[in-house]
Amino acid sequence: HGHTDLKMSRLALALCGLAAVAGAAPGPRQISRARSSVRMATVAVTAPLAASSPVEMVVCPETAWGKTLDIGAAQAAARQASRAPFPLELFVGEVVGAGAGDFAAELAYFNAHGPELRAAMLKNGAVLLRGFGLTKTPEGFQQMYQALGLVPCLDPLHSVAARPMVSKGSAVYEAVNKESRKNFFIGMHNEFVGKRAPKAAAFVCFKAAEEGGEFLLGDGRKILADLDESLVRRLYDRSIRYSVMELPFFGWVDSLPEPLRLPVKAVVKGVVTTALNAKVDFDVELVWQDSGKYDGSGSMLQARAPVQPPVVEHPLTGEPTWFCNVHSHSSVLRRQREALYGAERFEGGASQINKSDMYYGDGEALSDAELDQLDKVTMDNVKFVKMREGDVVLLDNYVTMHGRNVFEGTRKHAVTWFQ
Repeated sequence: HGHTDLKMSRLALALCGLAAVAGAAPGPRQISRARSSVRMATVAVTAPLAASSPVEMVVCPETAWGKTLDIGAAQAAARQASRAPFPLELFVGEVVGAGAGDFAAELAYFNAHGPELRAAMLKNGAVLLRGFGLTKTPEGFQQMYQALGLVPCLDPLHSVAARPMVSKGSAVYEAVNKESRKNFFIGMHNEFVGKRAPKAAAFVCFKAAEEGGEFLLGDGRKILADLDESLVRRLYDRSIRYSVMELPFFGWVDSLPEPLRLPVKAVVKGVVTTALNAKVDFDVELVWQDSGKYDGSGSMLQARAPVQPPVVEHPLTGEPTWFCNVHSHSSVLRRQREALYGAERFEGGASQINKSDMYYGDGEALSDAELDQLDKVTMDNVKFVKMREGDVVLLDNYVTMHGRNVFEGTRKHAVTWFQ
């Protein structure tokens, strides 16, 4: 989580195997919760509609980086722009009326108001649908987004088969619900991996966590407006770069005689680079780090994505927006959150490599003061949304960042991406 973290289960197994062949085994800031009660219509539940057919999914679109900006003018425009309610909240009883709870009537609403809701995704950034019965199942959720005229696309991580679907052929992917990651606060991010980014998304709740687990929303236009001008200019002029995973499987290299270490590292780096670039559709650069971050096992390889700007123009509206995943990817901010909530529990190599970081384009780390400001401005703009069964968030992926709070209990949320 696009933050997005690179959860490469199949690739992890291959790289673990490579390490084994070589002789080694793989070794917020606290904020108040959102309101807990929402207006819900009391309705009679009708039988669900017929099951949906398998969905034809297009390839996730390439990220629209757009033209080079006058960053001062872009930030000034963001500060002067008027703001629509974020998110736009719609309750079934108010928009469907007496038909609330009748799945056919709810579906008819989506069919009739598709253009209006798609326009609201652009203007408001996000639309929160409350209390619909149709969307309590994957089949009904699929019928909803089809009625809205949204075209589903493959997950940005499709090339590594990283995210399972709730039901085969539905285009409804599981969100980050694992019990092992319940105390992992997912920082704010736009969904993109390398050169691919969906234009929009629909997040649905099939079961709310007993405690916490709020879905987090942030308006990138407002975040851009609120950030310090000199920091934005510095980040934009120097560009940014993410490390998308870390491979802590190569501590055995440190035990080799010193004359052999550099040539062996060169061979290992070349082999792993070839294997990695065969699995992903963007170029990565592997960088040796002096020590592993998991168990002190020694040398590791860090995979870094190409440089990119932290601010872009929306591909349709031309609005400048913050499009930077530092909040989710920074290892410093992640450790700060772990100090509050505890570290996630690794379940194997695939989880263990799922570590990220962020740098300036030239590889220099951001300062603590810079990260503190980015964290504060981001969290000041976060909306905590406690979703209930059937609730849906429609969002524009270029304008709206998303994340997830820590939780207790069982949480079942899902997402579909759109071209």
